[in-house]
Amino acid sequence: MKTKHWINLIILTIILLSFPAYYAMRTNVHSEKVWHNSRVSPIIFIPGSSADQDRFDDMFNQLRTPKHKNKHNILKITVLTNNKIKTTGNIATRDQEPLIVIAFQNNQDGYNNIAKQTYWLKTAINYLTKNYNFNNFSAVGHSNGGLIWTWYLEKYFNRNELTINNLMTIGTPYNSLESNPKNQTAIFRQLYQSKTRLPKNLIVYAIAGTKNYQNDGTVPYQSVEAGKYIYQNQVKKYTQITVTGEDSSHSNLLDNPQVTRLVQENILENAKKIIQ
Repeated sequence: MKTKHWINLIILTIILLSFPAYYAMRTNVHSEKVWHNSRVSPIIFIPGSSADQDRFDDMFNQLRTPKHKNKHNILKITVLTNNKIKTTGNIATRDQEPLIVIAFQNNQDGYNNIAKQTYWLKTAINYLTKNYNFNNFSAVGHSNGGLIWTWYLEKYFNRNELTINNLMTIGTPYNSLESNPKNQTAIFRQLYQSKTRLPKNLIVYAIAGTKNYQNDGTVPYQSVEAGKYIYQNQVKKYTQITVTGEDSSHSNLLDNPQVTRLVQENILENAKKIIQ
């Protein structure tokens, strides 16, 4: 009888000890389901050199007009030179397509500065994924912002944890200010040499602004066009779009209603399809 009593006691102890492990396992599984079923798909913007976190405000105002039904929350991030993060704005839990701007305290042009900004982008993305529940996003980069996105995707992007759906670069000087494609600059060589590391399922749109098919007042048309040598045959789809007429100069592209419409149709609308 004593032996049977001890056996029953041991069995009861094992059962009681198994309950915490069972519920811990269920909690972990639930957390993973919440992460992988995330319906949040932000659009992350990076401005060009010498521009701050407010650079896209005019475009955002156009995107938030009455004809656009969705009212997007806006979060602005500036990465300081000491790797700290400064934020403005917030993202409501109900907003499935928030707009996020990532800017840099050191926002100057030049190969070495762009390299630093690319590393700081990694810092900002780590901050965002830690503090907000999303596992996919789309991206927009104006001018050097497109270079930073490209370099980040080649060097720091962790495709096992994140998915980038669509990327739009606007007036991006892939070959710096060089108009002759045979004269390859340092930034072009860097991006070209690592192009095989780009995400294969990425859809890329490259917008060039011009009034004469020579330049947009700052960036040569041929430099924007050089993006095809980096992205073609490496990503799922690469499309170059040329914007002409008023507000097609480099600094005015973000105020151009046609560019805003392209962002709306190719970035925001596609993000909406992904989360539905």
